Amino acid sequence: MSDHKKYGKLVVISGFSGVGKGTVVKELVKQFEHFAVSVSMTTRSPRKDEVHGVNYYFVSDEEFEKTIREDGFYEHAGYVGHYYGTPRAFVNEKRERGVHVILEIEVQGAMQIKEKFPETVLIFVTTKDAAEMERRLTNRGTESYEVITDRLKAAIGEAEQMCHYEYVVINDDLQECVAQLNEIILTEPDGPRYDPAFKEQFVEDLKEIVARRTAQ
Repeated sequence: MSDHKKYGKLVVISGFSGVGKGTVVKELVKQFEHFAVSVSMTTRSPRKDEVHGVNYYFVSDEEFEKTIREDGFYEHAGYVGHYYGTPRAFVNEKRERGVHVILEIEVQGAMQIKEKFPETVLIFVTTKDAAEMERRLTNRGTESYEVITDRLKAAIGEAEQMCHYEYVVINDDLQECVAQLNEIILTEPDGPRYDPAFKEQFVEDLKEIVARRTAQ
């Protein structure tokens, strides 16, 4: 086994749909060679420009369920009608080489990882407010009005789970966000920590947005 001091950290980065967490993670790995991002497996269809084996492993329900039976995941979860999971082999190999492995996963999977591996660093990435999240989801133009509304509904429950994350980072400026994440992961300072008032306001605003959208 590798020296414990050189063993890579396990880092979970979660966040609402539309916050740009995929872009943040991509830029983090691009700028700093001490990070690798775990490629998740999913049963959803690829979005435009997504590549199998790079963005996700896109598989059938049958193949995903076979991997579950073979205990091939660190974690797996259902989200908005599809499966997502973190394959074991890649993560183990990178960490043994001293590389910090980032799992870009949803709240449900993050809680599974934290329970199994308490040393995991949990970071939640968010927009500055709920209105900005709705705007980003709409502007990316990849999903229907109904699917976006479903994602906003799901975000209400996700916001309630924000309290389980050690760090909450607002992605307002990409480079600032990337620098902040790098510092947090390497040094694990005291902040920026979870703020109950921020969470409560976010939940309230999300509920108002969902009510408006469903009433139309």
